Amino acid sequence: MSAQAARSYMSIGDVIALLRGDFPDITVSKIRFLEGEGLIEPQRSPSGYRKFTHSDVERLRYILTEQRDRYLPLRVIKDHLEAADRDARPTSRPRAVQEEPRAPQEMRLSREELLAASGIDDATLTELEDFGLLAAVARRYDADALAVARSVGSLAAFGLHARHLRAVRAAAEREVALVEQAVAPLLRRRAPGAIDRADEAAREMSGLLLDIHAALVRTGVRGVLGR
Repeated sequence: MSAQAARSYMSIGDVIALLRGDFPDITVSKIRFLEGEGLIEPQRSPSGYRKFTHSDVERLRYILTEQRDRYLPLRVIKDHLEAADRDARPTSRPRAVQEEPRAPQEMRLSREELLAASGIDDATLTELEDFGLLAAVARRYDADALAVARSVGSLAAFGLHARHLRAVRAAAEREVALVEQAVAPLLRRRAPGAIDRADEAAREMSGLLLDIHAALVRTGVRGVLGR
């Protein structure tokens, strides 16, 4: 291999250094996990070291962005990548599409900003907090809190308020308990990539539970309407 060709490859440490600015939680085990799941296929040196190209880095960036910003499970991301590979299209999304709302853990709104963005009043926000439907962390609200506030604001037009949504909160807590029970064995493992597998499993189960919940609500509403 020529010196110029060798310089075109990056080590796994180089890749982490490039991605860590956008993805602070990126680790060697995470990249190995994604490789084990077949989402990336870095080349190997004769001695077995991984060799990453700039295309590999962009593919990783796409995967991590889809997970963080759109909460897509890996099986869905893998399908998208395979479709892109078949069509010989680049896996990175257009700039206009990439500029999506920040992930819940990244958005930090003050109380005043949340009220302005959601359209609810201070009394309603206090009620939501009293009923445990949202909460501030260090006096800041994330994107999930904003989503709850906006939805409750819209439901008010139908006569539904925070006090009516305790059953929704209880159902969500039961579903979280199911996910916690299922991933507990993965979290107890000390094998490399165990935490990443638990994270992916939790995302997968959360999406499936949301699908079931939505389908059951739609079925129940059709019954109410006699359809």
